[in-house]
Amino acid sequence: MAPGDLTAVDAQPDVYYVDTGMYNVDGYGSVYILATDRPALVDTGLGTNHEYILDALDELGVDDLAYIIPTHAHLDHAGGAGFIAEQFPEAEVLTHERGVRHLVDPKRLVAGTKAAVGEMWNYYAEPKPVPEDRIRGLEDGDGVDLGSLRLTAHEAPGHAPHQHVLETDTGAVFTADAAGLFVPERDEIRVTSPPPQFDVHQCLDDVSMIQSLDPDLLCFGHFGPRVYNERLLDGYKRSLVEWVEAVRQRRDELVDDEAVIQHFADHTEFTEIWGTEKGREEAKLNTRGVLSFLDREN
Repeated sequence: MAPGDLTAVDAQPDVYYVDTGMYNVDGYGSVYILATDRPALVDTGLGTNHEYILDALDELGVDDLAYIIPTHAHLDHAGGAGFIAEQFPEAEVLTHERGVRHLVDPKRLVAGTKAAVGEMWNYYAEPKPVPEDRIRGLEDGDGVDLGSLRLTAHEAPGHAPHQHVLETDTGAVFTADAAGLFVPERDEIRVTSPPPQFDVHQCLDDVSMIQSLDPDLLCFGHFGPRVYNERLLDGYKRSLVEWVEAVRQRRDELVDDEAVIQHFADHTEFTEIWGTEKGREEAKLNTRGVLSFLDREN
């Protein structure tokens, strides 16, 4: 699958996904199109390459959107919301109630993202604000009626306090970042732990919540669909615990946090998956997130 490619999600009628070519990496960022009676997007990408989403909608014959639904306010999921909303003036933007203000006025979100991602900001588009009269906050348990499909929002604040996963009545769960980063070529999940709000205890609860839904399919924001397997998510929970402990131990051994960050950037397998630049920066981001969490625990 290459950037811009549109692919149907198996056993989920009217559900498709697009590789947005995020960070110039194949198979890292996916946006889902629900070509239902009332069409919707789940997530919107960085804002860069949003024309891939528009082209995919055109390919499917979707000439209007009812909803644009970022799973959370992080710009790799919500950065394209303003661009897409501009193209579909009748669409309503739905996101976690805590994320609404960030999409209406993204200045603080942009500043926080720049601080978190460093040089990777070069891959982002400056987000367009979503008009306040076109966005609505979702609470835990809220439903979204798409006619031939219904979504239910489930709060999942471990990755970010403004995150929901979205469950369909057809057995799929759009996991946002609550279930980690899925690598299809390896059939494995890698940890995501970005600063400043990563909370490993809540992340573990979020994974357990997804397991309790007993879905048929997991639709990862990074990257693509995967048939549900409880053992796969049990493994992710172990990875979360082991990752936090690895950072904790390395912090005890090294002189300062920058050395800890550099150590994990120099010894990450992410470079074998997403290339040198993105792999190293992903490792740095995740390490900073754990260090922030450890600071809050002390």
